[in-house]
Amino acid sequence: MSQAPVALTIGGQTYRVRTAATEQVLRRLAATVEARLRLLTRSSQGTPPPQALLLVAIALAHDLEHERTLRKTLEGEIEDVLQILLDRIDGAIGNADTALAALASDASQSDEL
Repeated sequence: MSQAPVALTIGGQTYRVRTAATEQVLRRLAATVEARLRLLTRSSQGTPPPQALLLVAIALAHDLEHERTLRKTLEGEIEDVLQILLDRIDGAIGNADTALAALASDASQSDEL
């Protein structure tokens, strides 16, 4: 936990937050929430209603869920590409081993002549 609470203003309300995160991180996150809140309530004047904060929280949770799904999809694609590369490397090593064995066999046959 941080030593002292950090005062963050979001939607005209000040919140005192105590967490292990740095003040800089808290302010950056609060700015993200504030920006989304302004987007959501750009047509209204004054302090946004508490329901607007709930909608922002839901929108941010949706974004997080979308990013997690995207990350999982990308991780799967990366695993597939890595497996293809490993198969190609294994194939190349196998071909090299076969070629070296053939050369060694040819060399030993030449020595016998």
